Amino acid sequence: MTKSLGDTRVPTLTTLRKAVLISLYGSAALGVFASPAMAQTGDAASAADAVQTVSVVGSRRVSASSATDTMVPVDIIPMTKVAEQGGQFDLAQSLQYISPSFNSTRQTGADGADLVDSAALRGLGSDQTLVLVNGKRRHTTALVNLFGARNRGNTGTDMNAIPLLAIKNVQVLRDGAAAQYGSDAIAGVIDIELKKSLGCEAVAGYSQYSEGDGKNYMTSAYCGMALGDKGTIAVTGEYLDRGRSNRADAGSLRTIGDTKAENQTLYVNGDYATSATSKLYFTAGAQTRDASSAAFGRGGIGSVDIPGRNSAAMYPNGFVPFINGKIDDRYATLGHRGQIGDWNADFSQTYGYNKMRYDISNTLNASIANLDLLGGGKGISPSRFDAGGFSFQQLTTNADFSRYYDTVLRGMNVAFGAEYRSEEYKIMAGEPGSYIDADGVGVGGSGRSQGFPGFQPGDVTKAKRHSIAAYGDVELDLTDRLKTQGAVRYEKFSDFGSTVTGKLAASYKAAPTVLLRGSASTGFRAPSLQQVYFSSTFTDFVGGVPTDVVLAPNGGAVANAAGIPKLKEEKSTSFTLGTTWTPTQAISVTADLYNIKIKDRIVLSGRFNADNYPDLAARLSLLGVVEAQFFVNSIDTRTRGLDLTASHKGELFSNRLTTFLALNLSKTEVTKVKTPASLAGFEDVLLSERERLFIEQGGPRSKATLGFDYLTGKLESNLRVIHFGPQTLGTFSGTADGVPNARYAAKTSADLSFTYSINKNTKLTFGGNNIFNVKPTTQNADETDNGFKYDSVQFGLNGASWFGRLWVKF
Repeated sequence: MTKSLGDTRVPTLTTLRKAVLISLYGSAALGVFASPAMAQTGDAASAADAVQTVSVVGSRRVSASSATDTMVPVDIIPMTKVAEQGGQFDLAQSLQYISPSFNSTRQTGADGADLVDSAALRGLGSDQTLVLVNGKRRHTTALVNLFGARNRGNTGTDMNAIPLLAIKNVQVLRDGAAAQYGSDAIAGVIDIELKKSLGCEAVAGYSQYSEGDGKNYMTSAYCGMALGDKGTIAVTGEYLDRGRSNRADAGSLRTIGDTKAENQTLYVNGDYATSATSKLYFTAGAQTRDASSAAFGRGGIGSVDIPGRNSAAMYPNGFVPFINGKIDDRYATLGHRGQIGDWNADFSQTYGYNKMRYDISNTLNASIANLDLLGGGKGISPSRFDAGGFSFQQLTTNADFSRYYDTVLRGMNVAFGAEYRSEEYKIMAGEPGSYIDADGVGVGGSGRSQGFPGFQPGDVTKAKRHSIAAYGDVELDLTDRLKTQGAVRYEKFSDFGSTVTGKLAASYKAAPTVLLRGSASTGFRAPSLQQVYFSSTFTDFVGGVPTDVVLAPNGGAVANAAGIPKLKEEKSTSFTLGTTWTPTQAISVTADLYNIKIKDRIVLSGRFNADNYPDLAARLSLLGVVEAQFFVNSIDTRTRGLDLTASHKGELFSNRLTTFLALNLSKTEVTKVKTPASLAGFEDVLLSERERLFIEQGGPRSKATLGFDYLTGKLESNLRVIHFGPQTLGTFSGTADGVPNARYAAKTSADLSFTYSINKNTKLTFGGNNIFNVKPTTQNADETDNGFKYDSVQFGLNGASWFGRLWVKF
């Protein structure tokens, strides 16, 4: 397609973009599979190094193999270059554009989910991925996601609570590992290894979108200091100010885009030798985040929102409520590693805490305003409310032992250990004005603060549970070529019972350059306290119409009236089969197939009301409930896919060129819907087509990252192409009413940056993300989840951005 300009025919941006991308793909093929005769130069600290870096996660050996020799797929992503030169300023978005199996889509129009970016692997939920810090379990957030195209109904781990400059590498175990690490490790494990190297460095960064908003300011400093000759302490501080962006159409009451967020973070990591063979180690981190997202707009004079959801005296032209969240995150580990006889012993205590408190601004309680109007006043309500919030605390005690026997066959490593974990979840009520109906039910003004209703006294919760676990793990080298691993774990929870999981893995060196590997495992995920006990009455917009919905806690009066059974654990079986190929030191290729089946998966049900289930609605009305939904073990799923990585390090025109390609293909299907007896015949409400598609295609089914790093003298250029496959999401009306599903076409984005080394201790980087300004496919705004012309899918909806960074070592 071209546009005519006089006698000249100029290619459009679309044509230019396609031409550039075609040339990039061709170059990648040459770069990855070029002749091994190309010389290998220096060690590039890039994502391509993941194939060569020493691995820890997934193995309990004290000395681990390289990533291409592991029995299960492990990616090691060095974060040094990302922290010094990357175009993304937080961990979740950095990994989103490096690791194809990782997904963390930034949400908008999804209430609390706008404020936290959770991690997910292989197309599964964020609560099916276990996150570790220095090998120790990290806590999840207190938030359970209720809205958004991604991770709805899930809790997850806040990846952005850890500053980039504090991280040495991120290890991604792409295999079921519940038998090794416990609950949540169904999709895999992400281990964040923190730095404790000597020396000091600092980074200052700025970015903004090409449309002029979403301005980001970041400063971060790291300093690693020796503790005499016995240890090290490393301190990292970071301040990040992310500005709000808005892609709403002109004249719209909406604010659609990035949330405003201000993060203040401090992390300490270190160790201290207590003897020649033992050391004390410690990690502590704290972050305070003040964040703000925008709710749906309310109309002004002449709209149906007055007096129900607005007051002419307060917002005659309509208004947008802001959902402000103050998030406090704390993490600490104290442990001791040493030897007891011939055994390596590790004792540790880990503490995690996450709290989110809501403050709703630019809002009103319409019932208070209407009561004031009926009493002869102007019709005024407070415009700001404390809406309450929730917190989650986790304490984990571990004792781990391992020993390597070099006289058993070709070597055997034996490990065993125990864990005790206690958890506490709280919901705190908001101030009365955030939830009361002051003028009486049905009188005129709706009760509760607009945008986000406050938690009521009936929602207040303080729930606790504990669990104990024991595991055994054996790695045996039968021959120089054949290695095997077996693990078994017993875990018992105080609130739902016990489970036993197991894992078998093996690798075989078929040739000096070829490794075959595979694994089979069972796994589980305990229902989170958030899913069991969350309780709230909130307002959602269905096709643009405001609707009050009760999300009822498991075991409560509403859930019992609906016949919802007690939540139990999800159970999984996982299989992987793969190969690695390293023909030279410069070339590495890995390919792994996987198949994950999950039984009794916990999902957020559809909404039951008088239209879709009159008998149940009549029962619920006796409890004052018009529309309700629940968490329930209601589906079985199967996820199948392929992970492929390839890297090449060599020379081009006598300069260093590092090329890497990584691909993930994944397909999740709901294979069975399990309906409680009381809801038999209403499977389409329990799991509507829309909700099913959120599970199956909340993330793209394919994702590929292609990167080039070229170093010539003091100038380094980095080009990364990211391809996101198509997605299909449901609509509010649904295909049964003749409304087609929302189909998002495949999209390809590109990031480009240049780094100039002023000297060995100073680097200046500038560049752009999504330089072609690619955005999702336009949809009907009345049918999307966030009420905008496209949901938060693939790489988001903000378009191109530009950035600069200055790194200094001192």
